[in-house]
Amino acid sequence: MTPAALPKIELHVHLEGAIRPATLLEIANRNGLRLPFGTEAEAAQFYQFRDFTHFIEIWMLTTNVLQTAQDYQQIVHDYAAEAAAHGAVYLEGIFSPFERIVRGIDPDEIFNGYCDGAAQAQQEYAIQVRLTPDIGRQLDPAEVEPMIRDTFRYADRGVVGLGLGGNEADSPAADWARCFASARDGGLGSVPHAGESTGPAAVRDAVEVLGANRIRHGIGAATDSDLLAELAERGIGCDVCPTSNVRTGVVPSLAAHPMPRMVAAGVACTVNTDDPAMFDTDLGREYAQLDRLGTTARQAYQAGVSGALCDEPTRARLREIGAATNW
Repeated sequence: MTPAALPKIELHVHLEGAIRPATLLEIANRNGLRLPFGTEAEAAQFYQFRDFTHFIEIWMLTTNVLQTAQDYQQIVHDYAAEAAAHGAVYLEGIFSPFERIVRGIDPDEIFNGYCDGAAQAQQEYAIQVRLTPDIGRQLDPAEVEPMIRDTFRYADRGVVGLGLGGNEADSPAADWARCFASARDGGLGSVPHAGESTGPAAVRDAVEVLGANRIRHGIGAATDSDLLAELAERGIGCDVCPTSNVRTGVVPSLAAHPMPRMVAAGVACTVNTDDPAMFDTDLGREYAQLDRLGTTARQAYQAGVSGALCDEPTRARLREIGAATNW
């Protein structure tokens, strides 16, 4: 079976960062807003990041054109189509509603759009999309906490977890302990970003303070063999995004990427696109790099099965797909 035909599970993709430039321009025009670029070629030049902080600035600047339920539904639908074309059978899409709610956008507009998009993707592409709202670390935890409780209303429409993103230097995990405790009490999984641009201490805090079911990125753990052993023993996987890490400068090159050390230590690692439109990648290109990352398509799929925040019937279906595949 060719790599493109192999089934894939993607657990770390920011839906706002998956919008191809032509679509982003279309949405901005529909909403009467302007972007800092006017063509796809100009977007490619604009998406050249000096460092991780610059990437965050660009991400906020461009994704604020998203305004309506139609916008949110469209971006889920479009990325599901793209991922399915690369063999994806299940994905967990990250989206950032809280910044938009703070700016006055109706939360129902946001959540209904994303949930409708997930349902449409299931119907049209037979790909199961689950959703994980993400908190930006620049926000006020006291302001965000009551918003989290509102997300519970969408659990039966595919919202399965809570994430924490943005610049790790903006606030420590301890600032968000109450938010994540509230999320866990409401039945949501914990999937914070940690160890993307920082070291093992941030990963350990995500586990111990935020009760992480998985770590998004987690590459900062690679320098701590005891922590890697603990992640492996506890079955806490890492959503690794190789191209993203190179493009934001948190690793100097793919050859220097720490994922092989993580896999060798027994940590379950999936391979993901992160913000594929901004990093000029896709799921097929990420999987073409597996040999250099110390893993295989089968291992990455199995890590996805074990790490997915899905119900058991869905997990059983994913296992059946894996068992029926000629790897």
